[in-house]
Amino acid sequence: QVQLVESGGGLVQAGGSLRLSCAASGTIFRITDMGWYRQAPGKQRELVATFTAGGSANYADSVKGRFTISRDNAKNTVYLQMNSLKPEDTAIYYCNAEVFTLKTWSYNYWGQGTQVTVSS
Repeated sequence: QVQLVESGGGLVQAGGSLRLSCAASGTIFRITDMGWYRQAPGKQRELVATFTAGGSANYADSVKGRFTISRDNAKNTVYLQMNSLKPEDTAIYYCNAEVFTLKTWSYNYWGQGTQVTVSS
């Protein structure tokens, strides 16, 4: 039904920057929340940033001031600009979106994940 396609991950030196993109496609009536989560080895998946349909952005304390989430509703795409990257940012980053395929039918979709590795 709905696919989330991610891009932008890779290997970067500490202090560098990466920009992640995630585009939703398929049978979409409306998308409410979109955001990014990450999971490091041996750790629980955690929130990085979310962006609601109403334009409200939220960030984890660990990335606040360094990461910026943005959204293009016309393209059903969410972005994550990551600056001043640190080794502790190393993780698999997952795109997430709550999608209504019908007026009253919604489901949380996840992307396949993209690896971000930050070297010391």
